[in-house]
Parts: sequence; C-alpha cells; structure tokens
Amino acid sequence: MTDEKNTPNCPANALSRRHFLKNTARGSAGLASATTLVSASTLTGALSGCQQQQTLSFEEIAHRLDHHHHAPNGYQTQRLLSWGDSLHRQDSFTPDTLTPAAQAQRFGFNNDFIGFMPLSNQQTATGYEHFTSSNSQRGLLCVNHEYTQPHLMFSGYRDDEDGDFNTRPEHVAIEQQACGHSVVEIELQNGHWQVNTDSPYNRRITVTTPMIVTGPAAGHPRLQTSQDPSGARILGTLGNCAGGKTPWGTVMIAEEGIGSAFIGNRSNIPKTEQDNYQRLAIGNDDNRRWGDVDPRFHIEKEPNEANRFGWMVELDPYDPESTPRKLTSLGRFEHEGTTIVAKPGKPIVAYTGDDDEFQFFYKFVSAGVYQPEQPAANRQLLEQGTLYAAKLNDDGSGEWLSLRHGEAFLTEQFGFHSQADVLIECRRAAAMIGATPMDRPEDIETNPVNDCTYVMLTKNKKRKTQDPGNMRLNNSAGHILELLHPGKDGQRDHTAHTFQWNTFILGGDPGSDTLNNQGFYGTGPNGETVSDAGWFATPDNLTFDRQGNMWVATDGCEAFGFHDGLWAMPTAGPYRAIPKHFFGCPLGAELCGPEFTPDGNTLFVSVQHPADAHGSTFDHPVHRWPDFDEALPPRPSVIAIRRKDGGRVGS
Repeated sequence: MTDEKNTPNCPANALSRRHFLKNTARGSAGLASATTLVSASTLTGALSGCQQQQTLSFEEIAHRLDHHHHAPNGYQTQRLLSWGDSLHRQDSFTPDTLTPAAQAQRFGFNNDFIGFMPLSNQQTATGYEHFTSSNSQRGLLCVNHEYTQPHLMFSGYRDDEDGDFNTRPEHVAIEQQACGHSVVEIELQNGHWQVNTDSPYNRRITVTTPMIVTGPAAGHPRLQTSQDPSGARILGTLGNCAGGKTPWGTVMIAEEGIGSAFIGNRSNIPKTEQDNYQRLAIGNDDNRRWGDVDPRFHIEKEPNEANRFGWMVELDPYDPESTPRKLTSLGRFEHEGTTIVAKPGKPIVAYTGDDDEFQFFYKFVSAGVYQPEQPAANRQLLEQGTLYAAKLNDDGSGEWLSLRHGEAFLTEQFGFHSQADVLIECRRAAAMIGATPMDRPEDIETNPVNDCTYVMLTKNKKRKTQDPGNMRLNNSAGHILELLHPGKDGQRDHTAHTFQWNTFILGGDPGSDTLNNQGFYGTGPNGETVSDAGWFATPDNLTFDRQGNMWVATDGCEAFGFHDGLWAMPTAGPYRAIPKHFFGCPLGAELCGPEFTPDGNTLFVSVQHPADAHGSTFDHPVHRWPDFDEALPPRPSVIAIRRKDGGRVGS
C-alpha cells in the first residue's frame, strides 16, 4: 500500500482497509497475521540511532478505577492549578461565595489544552525571543477551559439534567466567566512549580472577552448582529477544547462544542441558517438554557450569533493587552485543535479535526511563506490561504480536496455565494466535495522526528458501514491513523495534494473479539507484545517527546472498566505501536492536553471533570479529588509530573 522508499520509518506493508478486511475475514488467525504488520521496518537516517531500542523505560502502571490519580514509581505529581485558584493573589477558594467578577480573575473550569510558552531570563525580550529561548524553568502556562457543569460547580442541583436545564441566572453568569482560557506564569523552584500571582502576564479569556475577526468571513452579513453590525468584533469564545502553538509564539484556541450553548426553534430563523445550525446541533431541544438568560444565545433573538463561534482563535500570551483573533480562514466547525507545520521558505500548514461522528479532518495551506526571522509578518499567514478536506482511498492513498468557492459544488447553485459561505458551512461544503466521513477526528499532530502526521479517531458507535480509514463497525474503541506526505523523514512536503495513510493502531483489548477483532498492537523483536495494562481505548489528545515517542490521552476507557489516562509508545523501530501505561485519572475524569517543557523534564496534564459519575453532584460527589477536603467539591486540575531524580520524563 505504501511506497517503502518513501516511508523508511514505517512498515512497507502498512495496513489498509482492504488488507484489514482480508485478514479479519479469516478470524482470529487472520488477526494475528494482521497484528504483525505494525512492527516497524529498519529505520534509516535520523531515526536509526534513536529508536532501535526502547527509550521508554518507566515502570508501567496498572489498569484500575478509583478516586485517585496514579503515576509510575520514581515519579512525583504536583497539583499546580485547580478550578477557582486565584491568578492574582494568594487566597483560598470558597465556591459558595463565588461571583462572576471573582471567577473572571480565577482559573476556569474543565481545563483542557495546555501550552507551555517559555519566558526568557532577559527582561527586555520580545514575545518571540521569549518563545524561542526554550527556557524550561520559567514560562506561561496557557490552558483552555472547555465547558461548565453546574451540578458539579454549585449547590442545589439534583443531577446533571437539573443543572443543565434549570441553571439559575446568577450561575450562568459565573459559568460564562469559567469558560475560555487562562494564562498563568509559573516557575520551577527546587524541583516544584510555583504560580506567580504577581505576574503581569496572568490573564483570563472568557465568553465576554472582546475579539476581532480576520479572514474571508470577517464582516460578512452572516456574522452581523444587533450588538455588532460590523460583523468584525465578537464577544468571547467557548467550547475551548484542544489547541496549538504557532512558531512565532502565539497560542491557538479551538472552539468545539458550540452548539449546546444555543437554544431556539430553527424553523423560526432564516432558511439559510436552518441546515447550517442543524449540522452543529445549534437549537437542539437538549441544549443548555443560556439563551433564557443571555439573548445572545437564543437563535430566534440573534439569528447570526452562532455563526460567530466554531472558529480557531489566536492569542498572544506575551502581550496581556492584545486582542484575540478569530481566524475564519481555517473554517467553522467543531475544532478539536490545530497543529502547525512550518518550514523556512515554505507555506505553513495547519491541521485540524472536526470532533463529531462522520465528520472530516482538514489542513490549511497559507498563501504566503514562513520566514522565521520575521515573526510579525508570520502572524498574517493564517489569514489567507486554502483550506482542504481529506479524502481517503481504499488503496491507502489520500487526497486533499480544496474548499474554494467556485470549484466543484461550491457555487451559487448550491447556496455558496462567496468564500465566506464555504467557510461558515464547512461541514456541508466538505461533504459535497466528497471528503471521507471519519470516526470523530479529534487531535491531529505531526511528529517532529519522523514528520508523519497522526489523526486521533476517538470512536463512532453509530458506524454501520465501512469507509477507508474507518474499517470497524460500531467503533467504540477508536483508532489512530498515520499520514505520510511525499518525502523522507523530516523532509516531507506537507503542502502536497496527495498522501499515503495507514492504520497505526486500533484501540481496545487485543484479547477480545467482541468488536470485529478490535486489538491491533505491535510485536517487538523478541516477541514482546502489549501488556495487560498497555492497551487503551478511545484516543483523544496526543503529543510527542523529543525522541519522537507518541503520548496518547484517552476519553472513554471507563466504558472498558478502567480509568482514562496517558499511554506512551514509539512510532518507529522494533517497539512501534506497543503502548505503555504512564498515568491514570481518578474516577469520572478524562485526561487532556499533555504538554512537555522543552527539556522534556516536566510533563503537564489536564485532569478534566473528576467525579463526573452517575449520581455525583456538588452536594454529594462520589469523591473530592484533588483536595479531598469536605469544604471543597471535586475540581478539574492541571498536574505537573516529574521524575524524582529530575531526569527526562519517560526514560
């Protein structure tokens, strides 16, 4: 399926849908045959010396499900930031007296993406100089806050449904200040991270923070509202799930689950928006009732407001007075995050996924080229370019289909009157041009060592037919795809219109046949296979360490009887696709946003919605992680993980 000369670090006979079906049709013996395909071929070039041996030497933790978090022996964990912690003074958190104004100065709820942005020791350094300093002892921690849960935040709600549909107005106002993003200065002192509450960089971005709009949809009539007739200035961001960092030192904030914030009857809004909003679950009957309190979130009162969300947002953490920018050139849908590949003298490429069943993944290619020595000019690269959606073919090849107005079905005849319409209705546009519907494409990251790109496909229980890249019906365990653009390791052409794809790994228990032979893991040079704790399900976020090892965070392992957490594995060499279990969350939580410091000696992770379990509420939580204090509810938190001897995490 793949060209061996083009993919020296990957299996020459990597798994395609056709090959998978051929093997699984033979039963369990066929599965064993298929499993051997993920062992890597001999490496060449830069990889040959770094991953021939297993570089992940930590002692693996077990699968379990309890009220605590878990890390390997020899590691220390530190609760660094939790919901309600003040960003500007040292004080205690008392949720019963929380006000909107106070929450606007405190760490938000349900932390997700984490970006560590170094701070140089030079006081006069520019933002770009700070970022490129690679200082691993001092920096800005930039953290998303995805969504709120009133029944876990406030007293008096019977359950999650009561909290969602009967939220008191004073609580809605607090919720809006608990969403968004936090920028917090931290410093490593004597092996422990400290928050600098006196830092001028500390900042909250919320649902009411002013933002500007850039790109083809800026000022378009479909973005104009009674509060903003210009269609170019928007209040706030929400649904902030994963994110990304730019090579010029800014942070990318995704807007994902936007639909649930809007109520109203779609039949009472302009027809041009009815299908658009239905595709994003805007106005569904089971949505939150914010619109009863804030008319912005009632589509019958403000029919265009929902078009102002669902974009990628760029934030300059080094300038606390800067205004965030919504980047319409990257399209509007449920962004999981964005990862940028930048090579000098070439256009930048930004990968992003649309996190929903049967949705698509995309890449944006800038019109201009990246020039490392011109960070100010580079900031314009995300404003103009071409957005593409991926089409996967059965033979393991793939194509990037352009989303340009006037091409294919993207014409006035089909309701696309401009490029702005194409970007506002990305889901419809991608479907019309023939992109491949995927099993919830979430995080997409490019490995800095082998230059391959990996797509997290979390799950899709609704799948009844097979598509290229989505070979498993009723896919409850998810899988990861590997994309290979033309070229060699470190020199791949990410601007190319074609690529090769293979299934890097399938989630699930390798000893179970209940989900169409769901296990698919590597085999080491001496017959090593995945351990009882090494297998995982529902991959969501990922990152890479300096050696090119993949670190996968999960969202849904509790359905398989154990905690969500973090697994690490090589992407090349004899131990390719053999995961090891590194971190486990407390009951009810998922893991998000894994992020290393530049030296690899600290790993930050987000533990989101702890104690989110049946019957658990603020008044009667199933546990009170991380404080275990009767005066405090369970609190989403950022954890810093370090080796006790100060060495590189994972080794």
